[in-house]
Amino acid sequence: MQHFNLQRLKDSFQRKRSAEQDVSGSQSRKSIVGGLSQNGPTPENITMFQAFEWYVPADQKHWQRLLSALPRLRDVGISNMWIPPGCKATNPQDNGYGVYDLYDLGEFHQKGSRPTKWGSKEDLLNLLARAQELGIGIYWDTILNHKASADYKERCMAVKVDPDDRTKEIGPPEEIEAWIGFDFPERGSCYSSQKYHWYHFNGTDYNSLDHSSAIYRLEGKKWSEFVDKEHKNYDYLMFSNLDHTHDEVREDIKRWGQWLGHELKLKGLRLDAVKHYSDRFQLEFIEHLERTVGSGWFFVAEYWLFSVKGMREYLSRMKHKVSLFDSTLLYNFAQVSKTRNADLRKIFEGSLVQIEPHHAVTLVMNHDTQPTQPLAAPFGVWFKPLAYALILLREDGYPCVFYGDLYGIASNSPRHPQYEAPSCRGRLPHLCLARKLYAYGPQIDYFEAPSCIGFTRLGTWDRPNGLACVMASASLGKRRMFVGREHSGETWTDILGFGMDRRQGVEKKVIIDGKGNGEFTCGPMSVAVWVKMDAPDREKFDVPL
Repeated sequence: MQHFNLQRLKDSFQRKRSAEQDVSGSQSRKSIVGGLSQNGPTPENITMFQAFEWYVPADQKHWQRLLSALPRLRDVGISNMWIPPGCKATNPQDNGYGVYDLYDLGEFHQKGSRPTKWGSKEDLLNLLARAQELGIGIYWDTILNHKASADYKERCMAVKVDPDDRTKEIGPPEEIEAWIGFDFPERGSCYSSQKYHWYHFNGTDYNSLDHSSAIYRLEGKKWSEFVDKEHKNYDYLMFSNLDHTHDEVREDIKRWGQWLGHELKLKGLRLDAVKHYSDRFQLEFIEHLERTVGSGWFFVAEYWLFSVKGMREYLSRMKHKVSLFDSTLLYNFAQVSKTRNADLRKIFEGSLVQIEPHHAVTLVMNHDTQPTQPLAAPFGVWFKPLAYALILLREDGYPCVFYGDLYGIASNSPRHPQYEAPSCRGRLPHLCLARKLYAYGPQIDYFEAPSCIGFTRLGTWDRPNGLACVMASASLGKRRMFVGREHSGETWTDILGFGMDRRQGVEKKVIIDGKGNGEFTCGPMSVAVWVKMDAPDREKFDVPL
């Protein structure tokens, strides 16, 4: 079984063997079903929602849209919401990653508008207050590596460096005039009196004296050594690159984080582009928040890397205080979706969730990998439901559902002129709800065949229903799987209903036999999620969600 994680398969087969033994003597149902003891309830599964996609209309009404969506999101099982960068950026159309002023959350008339692309500060506060009422946590998207759209130019000495080797100078020191001065004239000193000058940065990308674009390292400055080694040093990404060795920069950012925690009702932060600034400072920043406003906060970092070894090294340097988006799994999904002949048993091979399940945020798509974006990971349409079933219904990882998959991708940009409908044939809310209701307890994997895999969840003492999931690539999928003797004689049905046709060999109902097994099926290039026909809330899946 070298095609899949050997130890994981051994563990799976051992669980299967133990579960299928006769229940007798002191071996109680709890020893089979597992989960928490009856001394405490099984907590509800948590699910993250990325609450935007790149082409959301720039109508300054997105906070209002999300406010309206909150009750439905909570109903289908969304626990926490990652919202877009809400700080003032370069212009009213900017998604927030070209950050100008961290302290302006849509309150001051700067860069062409009072609200941000997403809305006003008042709308933001209304959204967060309602989310708190509903028990939905908010994660703030945080950009700490650069500033953009300066208020004025300053002259300084700099040297050009090779874009492919940032440690290599390709010219002599020269005087440049750079857009690198920030005094935030409309906000003034409200919330913070810190102003930014050339010496608060270590790099920039434009010299207005000769109108040349290049990567300039400012004289007397160094790139951080605690960054990714792509291009030999990947400190510089874009705009005016902050120097995190400067005391005033570090203190202002930490002060801002503390201010943000007092200003907004948050449950955590997403740290953007962590490959591009000092991970020593990142740890300093997180530990400062933990001591002040962020006790119990969740931190997830965007470290877009395709080496689990590199990701684990980063987690270690961060003392495992953060989680990481599992980029390796996402690209596994994308590759498998391109062919009907892929080996589904290898789907988790080389992924972060396989090695660091408690620090992996699993995802299928996000704003960076959606169509037309620089890191786009094209997906075969057929595979989206399978991918979401794999992240939402299994025991490992913290799944994140993408706005563009739930609501569709807008068509309001020349780069993306065609609207894309919600993925999973509109069944993504059903998969989220299945996670909320039934995806509990021990997991048994059935990863023996390359074109058809499955797994079951056996439930817990207080969430006993469980589920069975089977998926196939090239042909009809069929797997005999164990769901528990206590389900003997029950009738199970598929909550998704893709291709329910007896002529294709796909059954509409499965009767669990006396040993707790069922013959579960799905159509070709499809997935089915089977649960007890009269399980609590089963009727919710029979109507659009």
